[in-house]
Amino acid sequence: MSCRNKPHAVLVPFPAQGHLNPFMKLAKLLHFNGFHITFVNTEFNHHRLIRSKGPESVQGLPDFRFETIPDCMPLSDPDATQDIPMLCDMIRKTCLVPFKELLQKLNSSAGDPPVSCVVGDGVMTFAIKAAKDFGVPEVQFWTSSACAFMGLLHYREFIKRGIVPFKDDNYLTDGTLEKPIDWIPGMSNIRYKDIPSFIRTTDPDDIMLDFVGEEAQNNLKASAIIFNTFNALEHKVLEAIASKFNYHNIYTIGLLPLLAKYITDDIDSPLHSLNSSLWKPDSSCLQWLDQKKERFVIYVNYGSLTTMTNQHLIEFAWGLANSKQSFLWVVRPDVTMGDSAILPEEFLKETKDRGLMVSWCAQEQVLAHPSIGAFLTHCGWNSTTESISEGVPLICWPFFADQQTNCRYSCVEWGIGMEINHDVKRNEVEVLVKEMLLGNDGKEMRRKANEWKTKAKEANDIGGSSYNNFHRFIEEALLSGEVSHV
Repeated sequence: MSCRNKPHAVLVPFPAQGHLNPFMKLAKLLHFNGFHITFVNTEFNHHRLIRSKGPESVQGLPDFRFETIPDCMPLSDPDATQDIPMLCDMIRKTCLVPFKELLQKLNSSAGDPPVSCVVGDGVMTFAIKAAKDFGVPEVQFWTSSACAFMGLLHYREFIKRGIVPFKDDNYLTDGTLEKPIDWIPGMSNIRYKDIPSFIRTTDPDDIMLDFVGEEAQNNLKASAIIFNTFNALEHKVLEAIASKFNYHNIYTIGLLPLLAKYITDDIDSPLHSLNSSLWKPDSSCLQWLDQKKERFVIYVNYGSLTTMTNQHLIEFAWGLANSKQSFLWVVRPDVTMGDSAILPEEFLKETKDRGLMVSWCAQEQVLAHPSIGAFLTHCGWNSTTESISEGVPLICWPFFADQQTNCRYSCVEWGIGMEINHDVKRNEVEVLVKEMLLGNDGKEMRRKANEWKTKAKEANDIGGSSYNNFHRFIEEALLSGEVSHV
């Protein structure tokens, strides 16, 4: 098929690492299925990619292009995540016009096919309006879990019932967050604390409370929503969304790490050069893992946005040291609030033979390594799904957003995780690491994790539910009957 005759999908992810990763996988899958791709970054992240990977990282291919739109944010540290509430507010207020101008520019390009569909991030719903104005289909890609989406769809109900905003900060310590919820369909055994964390405010004008709740509602205006999940994992919530909100155009196409394996394995394929990582990974950790015993290394990574006090970092450090277990620890330069992460010299001496610290890594390769026995994680959805894909159980330390919801489901519904108290103490870290790697509870969670890995693989194998849903999504939502060819 000539480039001019290809369907042309424009993908616009939210400008944070946890959104860029699944969007890049989806873009590659669509490209492999015959689409011309335009991948839209903010100007800020475009420049971060260049600093991380060099200018060739955004050169793209003749039929896989990178474009940018401004986010209208004030200047900030060029190598750190921007202020999230301000970024969300500015995106909502300013991105529609430049995005429509970009679509117009793409349609005017002589050598490229006209835009035939738009895939917008679940929190970039201006894309729905833009696509409608251009008369092309628009699909929302919700990059978090379906259970988090259901929680956000009920933010209005929390406000209507007078629960949120909370009256004062006592809700943090008086047991309020432990109250059970029995009025969200499809979600059982949950409490206030298990709902995406932006309800935790006393401010009636809180930006994030309004932004994420309303963006979730706006997704229901799209022609379809795709989720990076599979039916067996979240079927109760998915059915409840369809029933309560009378919204049936839902496609479960995950887990994307597994579905993406159908993209050509040719190491020389130009697709392999396309990458969305805003940090440069340290590949030496894979050789280090090669020297370790099978399933006896704890992998620690808090994701791309989590920050903590230096005291919490030290508690994690001594917990890992006192466990006497091997560990691979990703410590981002900006992981501590305000200052660079500083670890005690005594800790470094104590663990030099069994611990390795890096600033970033290729997480999917690490989780697939046979030496990894468990993952101490913030419970972001990418980390959770990548763990399920490889059958790795979790030690959960959720930070914010959907992570509390994912943690609850991992520990209670799916049986693959143990939770650490947010005010982390070294003794608790030591106990949980030992239990997960050496104890009976850890053994049971590893068994459960492997069961979910098998179910996920079945869903993504040829003829499985996610594999079939991906094809239906292309044919029904993007191509109106044209046939894809993974």
